[in-house]
Amino acid sequence: MLCELTNIFHKRIEENRGYVMLDREGRNIDYLRVSLTENCNLRCIYCMPNEPCTSNTMTSLGVKDLNKIIRAFSVLGIKKVRFTGGEPLLFKELDKTIYNTSKVCNIDDIAITTNGMLLEQMATDLQKYGLKRVNLSLDTLDSKKFKLITRYGELSKVEAAINKCLSLGLDLKINTVLIKGINDNEIDDLINLTKILPITLRFIELMPIGEGEKFYKKGIITSKEVLENRLDLLPIAKIHNSTATLYKLPNSKGQVGFISPISCKFCNTCNRIRITSKGGIKPCLHSNQEIDLKPFLINDLTLVTAIRDVIYEKPKEHNLIASNYKSIKYMYQIGG
Repeated sequence: MLCELTNIFHKRIEENRGYVMLDREGRNIDYLRVSLTENCNLRCIYCMPNEPCTSNTMTSLGVKDLNKIIRAFSVLGIKKVRFTGGEPLLFKELDKTIYNTSKVCNIDDIAITTNGMLLEQMATDLQKYGLKRVNLSLDTLDSKKFKLITRYGELSKVEAAINKCLSLGLDLKINTVLIKGINDNEIDDLINLTKILPITLRFIELMPIGEGEKFYKKGIITSKEVLENRLDLLPIAKIHNSTATLYKLPNSKGQVGFISPISCKFCNTCNRIRITSKGGIKPCLHSNQEIDLKPFLINDLTLVTAIRDVIYEKPKEHNLIASNYKSIKYMYQIGG
């Protein structure tokens, strides 16, 4: 019986058919976000303390175990994988991991979320291994303010990364976290990038997690506030299961998105599941629930069963703004 089930497991991997994985709310969970490392070469003021926190409760995954976990998710119907961090480009075997996800697990939709510091020189090779999409963080167009927000970053490197991605034809999204008193005076300039560049610029509401708590009460800018001042933004059809509501300036090459986890929950359509760099599976970004998958790595069937059970129990919605909620981890430890 075990041999027969193992053969079925490998056949599903080869065909990448898997069955549709529904949670108890009937949501189809087909999107996996994998945090590859807690390390980052920047220290953005709303994300990481200058000296990052460390946790010794779980040890980091090895590459073989990481690949095994991604393969198990592919059996369960995962169709898209996004690699995050920390900074995923610091992960030494990112190229091999992307290759494994694409060629071994037969997952075609592979993405990364990056700060862009190392992207210009790595993008060509990563695309060859299977990378299709890039989300790039950019909170300001001012080089001095960029240094202030990131503490160590260089705006010119992000600009070079944008040009490289566009030249390669990679699907490019720019992620911007708005904070009152820091970059709210650049909203128009950022939106105007979409007039000339074929990108999706996405404004993300600040979340009270980790360092973000220090800015949240006085710094939060809702999507509604931005839209009330830009009546020239025209709504366009929302992509299925997208976290962003999309708009477009007349005759622009790109589009503008708004991600509103605070002011407008999208939990009812959430199709995501997350793996931390230490091997924890998080059914919800904004939940303290996390199950260590390492004990289930003894064989493929045990691992698939454990993942399936966690997915089924995915929470109905997050409690991010509940009075008794407090995340025990920083965003870079979760993977965003």
